[in-house]
Amino acid sequence: MRDFVRSLDDTLPGKFEVTREGIVHDFMAPTRQHELTVLRLRKRLEKVMPEELVAHTGEPDVEDAAEGVMRHPDVMVIAEADMEGEGAFGPRTLVAAVEVVSRSNTENDWVGKIRDYPLLGIPVYAVFDPRTGSGAVFTDIHPTPAGPRYATRKDFGYGEEVTIADWTIPTVGLPRYTDDGVGAPEAAS
Repeated sequence: MRDFVRSLDDTLPGKFEVTREGIVHDFMAPTRQHELTVLRLRKRLEKVMPEELVAHTGEPDVEDAAEGVMRHPDVMVIAEADMEGEGAFGPRTLVAAVEVVSRSNTENDWVGKIRDYPLLGIPVYAVFDPRTGSGAVFTDIHPTPAGPRYATRKDFGYGEEVTIADWTIPTVGLPRYTDDGVGAPEAAS
């Protein structure tokens, strides 16, 4: 499935990922509000993290071939040294994964990745939802009969500070989706 997904990357719009259940295709290109949220989160994290860590927003994917899962977080907190080499990032090199919920496939971030990221061993998963102006941070992976799951969920609303791993950042000024497709105006910070 990985090879098939990679062959589609430049031919069809949207983003493709692989889960145990099959291929996830987010048909829509990210909106300006989505990308602005990703940018602001990356910049805010990099202001408070140690220099050897980065809040990476590009390629490659994060893959665990043995589990049959290939994902692409919007922001990956990873040591710069762990980015060296070839191929996908090993998921256990990530300190945290951050997702901004897309308009077109909300279940992917709120269900699929909550299932897959602890399976991959990603210790912290933060979800920002521009539809609702809220989110959650998931931590403390523990075994369950259904497989590894996050034991702790801390909800937050935009305007509050949120802690991702060891770093606290503001959520003031993160854009919201509106019904007309234009982001709700908020002051940038």
